[in-house]
Amino acid sequence: MLDVWEYRSPYREPEDFDDFWTSTLAEARQFPLAVTVTPVETHLVTVEVFDVTYPGFGGHPIRAWLRLPKQPRQSNAKLPAVVQFHGYSSGRGAAVEDLLWSSAGYAHLFMDVRGQGGDWAGGDTPDPVGSGPAYPGFLTRGIDNREDYFYRRVYTDAVRAVDTVRHFDFVDPERVAVIGNSQGAGIALATAGLVPDIAAGHFQAPFLADIQQSTRTVRTFPYEEITKYLAVHRNSVDRVWRTLAYFDAVAFARRAHAPAWFSAGQLDDVVPAQAVFGAYHEYWGPKQLRLWEHNGHEAGGAEDLAIALSAFAEILRPGRPTETRNS
Repeated sequence: MLDVWEYRSPYREPEDFDDFWTSTLAEARQFPLAVTVTPVETHLVTVEVFDVTYPGFGGHPIRAWLRLPKQPRQSNAKLPAVVQFHGYSSGRGAAVEDLLWSSAGYAHLFMDVRGQGGDWAGGDTPDPVGSGPAYPGFLTRGIDNREDYFYRRVYTDAVRAVDTVRHFDFVDPERVAVIGNSQGAGIALATAGLVPDIAAGHFQAPFLADIQQSTRTVRTFPYEEITKYLAVHRNSVDRVWRTLAYFDAVAFARRAHAPAWFSAGQLDDVVPAQAVFGAYHEYWGPKQLRLWEHNGHEAGGAEDLAIALSAFAEILRPGRPTETRNS
């Protein structure tokens, strides 16, 4: 069996990788950060929930849940924040779900991935951009051109989610973390690489890392979508890999500086453990990785959450809000 601790990804990034993403984010930030926040009636005693809409890629409206600890807050108090991204084909779910981080004292922004939300948790954000021929799913939408690729829009939406949470006067912009599992972890890892001053990250079985090698390694979906597409579009192979090179989490890991916690399941047949190590070994900042030898795509499950809660408590200090300094 491959010793995943020794694995190094063969991924090579394009020479204009940074130029591509700098121009992409600059274009998105030309749209004013017009954020709408609507309270949601939930009857929860300890958590407040708000329906948030903000401009993402192309200025398109992106939905998110904002959950806050329900407690008296001084006008000059600042909370740490966690921005979370969900798994493949899922959505932000219901207002009363995912209460962990707000219950732990964080402002918690849960982004809805555009165009998804048809699987195990519903979503509310359409993707107004069409694409050419694609295999059913999301991995091959716009895959023939980096400008049109689905995850160009999603990663930009994610960066704007961080911009949005920092927009709130009750959030300390220096104490913002990004988290996710599977697709959400891949998005979080990309965000950590694109936003240089993120405070911390937790990446559970990150999808979208070491993409080409993963597609060759596993025969399960979602990576199988790429295989099925290329089986028909035989002459598009080189063009597809050129596109995907701009979206591989390994490249973003090389640009991320925040303390980070990774996890992987050695028996994972969706996101191979070697792909997680491929990103982990390239990660620039302080890092730890927990390999769960007898687990699959669930990795450490609740144990991973406990690790993240403990780690973030030291860095983000929930319950000990900073105060605005007078200039």
